[in-house]
Amino acid sequence: MSQTYDVIIIGGGIMGCSSAYQLAKRGLKVALFEKKSIGDSPSGKSSAIIRQHYSNELTASMAHYSLKTFRNFDEFVGGECGFNQTGFVVIVEAKDQAGLEANVTFQKSLGIQTELIGAEALKELMPGIDTGSLVAVAYEPESGYADPYLTVNAYAQAAQREGVIFYRDTEVTGIRLDGDKVKGIETADGKYESPIVINCAGAWGAGVARLAGIEVPINSCRVQVAFFRRPQDQAASHPVVADFVNATYFRSETGGITLVGLIDPGEANAIVNPDNFKEYMDDDFLLDAGERLVNRYPAMERSESTGGYASLYAITPDWHPIVDEVPAGSGFYICSGFSGHGFKLAPAISLMVADLTTGKSKPVFDPSLFSYGRFEANQLVRGRYEYSIVG
Repeated sequence: MSQTYDVIIIGGGIMGCSSAYQLAKRGLKVALFEKKSIGDSPSGKSSAIIRQHYSNELTASMAHYSLKTFRNFDEFVGGECGFNQTGFVVIVEAKDQAGLEANVTFQKSLGIQTELIGAEALKELMPGIDTGSLVAVAYEPESGYADPYLTVNAYAQAAQREGVIFYRDTEVTGIRLDGDKVKGIETADGKYESPIVINCAGAWGAGVARLAGIEVPINSCRVQVAFFRRPQDQAASHPVVADFVNATYFRSETGGITLVGLIDPGEANAIVNPDNFKEYMDDDFLLDAGERLVNRYPAMERSESTGGYASLYAITPDWHPIVDEVPAGSGFYICSGFSGHGFKLAPAISLMVADLTTGKSKPVFDPSLFSYGRFEANQLVRGRYEYSIVG
């Protein structure tokens, strides 16, 4: 006899685990299926930057809520997320100064603690940074970064405390339908019944959607991160920096390390098979990332490379997710395509998913901006400024 659940979630990353937790808190019988181990996914390898710098009211409000969760994680979820309040800095070119200033004003109207700062203030925050070409800088003192693996597993443990059943090392091989209604799933170990199936499979999201006969514009794209050990006179941790002049982001890591990645829309072109891609860092990426880092942080010319890795983004055409029931009334929900934004928004997204799947009339966060139909209608999500893909 097959097992029956109120909700089945596919994917054991941060979206799957946090959504399972929120749904189980509402009294639903939830099962989560993960084809590997919890956190053994792009979520567990995330750069885990926690910031609020968005220009849409929805995403900015979600980031604001999520930051509160990360800052008070034991109270909101339980366990440890490894949050480090280092502050977050945004650096833009002259052509984007007006956009940055307008965005800071907008964010303040939502209650986000952010401000414009000058070169001297930035030097106090981060001695050794090059401020010679700086034009406009925004600073969020409350932001920082978390430990991705700890966070995903803390959500999983919280979900288990609420009664969620986890099926690890169990790949979903089929979505069972009765006409246009979901009946459940199939795995190599058998069939499982549920009127609601949520696709939280991230970079595997398009493949899981195809099991239900649905095509979604989500590509699995390879992205890379490099690590550099700071010289002794720069050993102190530093803020998270989004440097749009040099198209990089970087943050501190434990052990006097700085983690570096690129802010590059071209990463959407690096489409790969999520089950077969090169997971180690390219040599040319190391050189490129190092040069960009040194341009902003000259002291890192004396740094030592300590390796790196490649992981995956699930990228949509507008770099924003799909959170929707597809088709309407089917019981099949998609929560994927976060394009590198997902980790920092997960506490809010999990509320959105729980409200959506339970039919709450007044959701905390309205999911309509992330509708599946926006692509066909050519109503893509656009930021209010032009200097980035950060939303």
